[in-house]
Amino acid sequence: MSTVTAPSVSLNVTEAAATEIKKFMTSEEDLPETAGLRVRVVPGGCSGFQYSLNIEESSRQGDHIFDANGVRLFVDMFSAQYLNGVEIDYVNSMMGSGFAFNNPNSTGSCGCGSSFTA
Repeated sequence: MSTVTAPSVSLNVTEAAATEIKKFMTSEEDLPETAGLRVRVVPGGCSGFQYSLNIEESSRQGDHIFDANGVRLFVDMFSAQYLNGVEIDYVNSMMGSGFAFNNPNSTGSCGCGSSFTA
């Protein structure tokens, strides 16, 4: 009988992104100690996939759970294959502010920067 091990996932959150995530999480009322940020890849966008960030009260069965710059992250098995090596940053520019994803697995993206091809 062979055992299948889940692939490891490396996901980085910059200090700027961690600061923004922590601010948002502290503004939410009654979050339990088990709460974290779910980082997902979902079908959609003009290039095929897009990123999704949600605060959740706890992880789900099968999630990768880890800490990046003081932020607890939950990544499901489907998303893990597209998020390995990704860096989440928070940028402020004249065009606006928001989270930016540096994804080495991406083979293309759209002009809006919110979706990608892998």
